Amino acid sequence: MKAKYALKALCFLTKRSLGPVPARAIAEGAGVPEKFLEAILVDLRNAGFVSSRRGLFGGHSLAREAGQIVIGDVIRSIDGPIAPLRCASVSAYAPCDDCPDPQHCAVRDLMADVRVAMCEVLDRRSLAELAERERVGRESLIE
Repeated sequence: MKAKYALKALCFLTKRSLGPVPARAIAEGAGVPEKFLEAILVDLRNAGFVSSRRGLFGGHSLAREAGQIVIGDVIRSIDGPIAPLRCASVSAYAPCDDCPDPQHCAVRDLMADVRVAMCEVLDRRSLAELAERERVGRESLIE
């Protein structure tokens, strides 16, 4: 859920490129609870996806071009490794307590394949593509 809200907020910022946007406006525009969004914006800033400025004319904006922000990187920075099970993770591997032989576990092998497929999709898509897809989807609803 946290990564979903982060992506919605980033898509909103992609469309609002005219300077910093207050958190309240992001929450309203992206449909994300404002209280939850505050923590997500901190995580996005710490990961280098968002810049923040305090003050009367402050707010949040993308720290770099939307085309340079990879969706998989955003999800990893917010939710951690992309793996359906920890035993299938590359960066945060942990064996299952009930598995006698992780090297020959069919479930682990299957989940490793799922992880690879998910990463292939998420790591080849940029925030710019996601925002464009959202824009086109909304336009088709109007027609």
